[in-house]
Amino acid sequence: MTTASVLSQFGLFQDLPQQLLEEIAVISDEVEMKQGDFVFREGEKADKLHFLLHGSVALRVKLTSRPESLTVSFVSTPYQSFGWSGIVAPNHYTSSAECDEDSKLLITPAQPFIKLLEKYPEAGFKVMQRIAEIIADRLRNSRQALIKTL
Repeated sequence: MTTASVLSQFGLFQDLPQQLLEEIAVISDEVEMKQGDFVFREGEKADKLHFLLHGSVALRVKLTSRPESLTVSFVSTPYQSFGWSGIVAPNHYTSSAECDEDSKLLITPAQPFIKLLEKYPEAGFKVMQRIAEIIADRLRNSRQALIKTL
């Protein structure tokens, strides 16, 4: 089981109320995954948020013009988050996440997480601003990766 002190190390959760962190910790699970395991696949219903504790996860998208998937980003620094589609409509993963090495993840179910953000609206606003920054960063990475393939 994770703790509020572990959660406070994630950029997404910095400067959030201790009580909120404790409640997020209660609904979250630590999961060990092996190299080659898929955390989720592009197009699947997104109902969780994912956080890297250690290891490396490649984010890949399928291109209609190529048989292989294109790696658009790596989540390889501890305390990074991914799988934001779990809390952003239409709630379908926009990429696949495959473990590039054995990894340990923290997984948080989206609906209880959203309810906590509603319970703490000021903190929820901060979290959603940070999610928007993550989305913008991933979009930049995706554009750069796509340009390199042309």
